Amino acid sequence: MQILKAIWDFFQNHMLGMKWLNELICSGLNLLGLDTTNRWIGSIQFFVYDVIKIAILLCFLIFVVSYIQSYFPPERSKKILGRFHGIGANLAAALLGTVTPFCSCSSIPLFIGFTSAGLPLGVTFSFLISSPMVDLGSLVLLMSIFGAEVAVVYVIVGLILAVIGGIIIEKLHMEKHVESFILAAGSVDIESPDLTRNDRLVYAKEQMLSTFKKVLPYILIGVGIGSLIHNWIPEGWVSTALGSNNPFGVILATLIGVPMYADIFGTIPVAEALFAKGAQLGVILSFMMGVTTLSLPSMIMLRKAVKPKLLALFVAICTIGIIIIGYLFNAFQTLLV
Repeated sequence: MQILKAIWDFFQNHMLGMKWLNELICSGLNLLGLDTTNRWIGSIQFFVYDVIKIAILLCFLIFVVSYIQSYFPPERSKKILGRFHGIGANLAAALLGTVTPFCSCSSIPLFIGFTSAGLPLGVTFSFLISSPMVDLGSLVLLMSIFGAEVAVVYVIVGLILAVIGGIIIEKLHMEKHVESFILAAGSVDIESPDLTRNDRLVYAKEQMLSTFKKVLPYILIGVGIGSLIHNWIPEGWVSTALGSNNPFGVILATLIGVPMYADIFGTIPVAEALFAKGAQLGVILSFMMGVTTLSLPSMIMLRKAVKPKLLALFVAICTIGIIIIGYLFNAFQTLLV
């Protein structure tokens, strides 16, 4: 057991967390005669380390996921989801969302396509909730910061929220609140051509480069904010606003996160810095969920497809669910970390 634990700790610290990279950057700065205890130099170290670490993990994950995705084009995904019924269909849609490395805005065109194809509305909303919130990338990156227990529980509760949210929308029969042009679009039944292994590798490479270019600005912004928090914001300030002494920390973090726009990869550095400063786990994860699931640009796009009442219901379900999850994480933080 001790051997397995040692192997896992090595994998988490040096493969996922890339502690060696941080030490290498620190040594390089010292060789240049720079003092890493200085706030400015410390900020540079944090920025360079996190950008390189996230870029390596992100490119690897997107390549692998895109290769897998090449076997499941949209039309095939629609057919697969169409075979499930009831809660099984919601779960299948939520799980499909975990293998789509999309931000909230990128998920909406697929949501529209699934809805136009005649899939139940609750099923398509389960996909829409899980796709930006929970994916394989978030699992690996969260493991690199918080450990396996937190990462796995985050994915599980995200899937639960996606399934419950879709079921609620399904039970309320909100189909009449979808814009008519979406329902009238119908489905185009096109069989995707067979791809060779080389075709799939080329597709995965193109998807990796395309996605990385799209998310790079948010990674840089997120790491920049993270380095600011990590090296310039006093720990007492963070603990007061987002620590255990503030019972409204989860609500505050969720409401702050909702109007922002980023994907999971842009929020990871901010989460890492807040955690190091003493913010509660539930507060951090609520912020991440709010940013990735309910960004203002994605809500504007979604409004083009659904009417205000359905949009308001979607926002309410996600917001309440995120707040509940945040408080649950706070309650069990000592068990998870």
